[in-house]
Amino acid sequence: MPDDGLPDGAVADDPALRRERDAREAVEQLLLDGPRRYTRLQVAAMAGMPPARTQRLWRALGFPDAADDDVAFTDADIAALGVLSALIDSGFVGPDTEATIARAMGQSLSRLADWQTDMLADVLARRAAAGAGTGRPDGAVGVDPAEAVDAARTLLPLLRSVQDYVWRRHLVANADRMLAVAGPADRRELAVGFVDLVGYTSRSRGMARRELGAMVEDFESTAAEVIARHAGRVVKTVGDGVLYTVATAVDAAEIALDLPPAWDAPDRPPLRVGVAYGPVLTRLGDVFSPVVNLASRLTSLGRPGAVLADRELARRLRRRPAYRVRPLPPVPVRGYDSVRPWQVRRRPPAEEDNAFERMLDEIADDVLDEEDGDDRQ
Repeated sequence: MPDDGLPDGAVADDPALRRERDAREAVEQLLLDGPRRYTRLQVAAMAGMPPARTQRLWRALGFPDAADDDVAFTDADIAALGVLSALIDSGFVGPDTEATIARAMGQSLSRLADWQTDMLADVLARRAAAGAGTGRPDGAVGVDPAEAVDAARTLLPLLRSVQDYVWRRHLVANADRMLAVAGPADRRELAVGFVDLVGYTSRSRGMARRELGAMVEDFESTAAEVIARHAGRVVKTVGDGVLYTVATAVDAAEIALDLPPAWDAPDRPPLRVGVAYGPVLTRLGDVFSPVVNLASRLTSLGRPGAVLADRELARRLRRRPAYRVRPLPPVPVRGYDSVRPWQVRRRPPAEEDNAFERMLDEIADDVLDEEDGDDRQ
């Protein structure tokens, strides 16, 4: 029997399947500004581009290949290729970087689309639950095509407007940083921090999906709020961890020290934070540098609730009265012969400048001077 694409036991005239197909097609046409009309070869010809180039860009955006005879593309796809050609002609995008830029945009917007799809699904689920028992003519339950299109039509312009606003505000913030930097804008000195949930893997095994999702959402929102409060930037999140950057040592310390108590609660796993400071390459929204690797290694060395820093950040904090920095014994870590972590803590506001603390400060200074001398040899 030929494969008709239907689930096992389903028939082509099943009302539920027809409703699902109608909803999918209606929402798809709304989001794509029209129906699918063209094959990939037709799109390439109409855009005046070689098929290999359009396929490379399509893959870079994160979409699977379409067969040569698959009618999968719309007028909007042709228009988008025209905009890309205009960008190249203007000099803002080079032919050798177009796929890289497409990949960066595709990865960022894919995650945003995942979240927005979940939002739409939640809206439709609530509407379906509210309408249960009201009695559709066919006695059906679940997603109604008209409701799906109505929800998408309402949400789409609102989301597009908010996205445009947030994008512009981030451009302003990044333009300020770019104009303040002397030299190449993609090479800067930054503090790079990692924060992660201690024992996440073992804890997540015993949690229901919804409970785990709520915990991760709370963790990411708490981290984002603290990082933004001190002028930092979330680079990316990876389930149980957040990578961030910030321009100054003081802001780096404030973020790292604020995060554990902001998250602390009896039903939550503790956090640990590692921060390093130095030259960083920023590229397509990500950061690359040995500093990034060092911050990651420091995080893995920390005890629950601890904030560990590298020597450069410790040096920048050492003479500031708001903080204590204390050297810990060097330890071997992957990629390094050994790393000396520096513990960072707040200095209690009422603390007296006693002889013991002065002695520890002198030890910290001696260790910094000794390691500086080793580097100069």
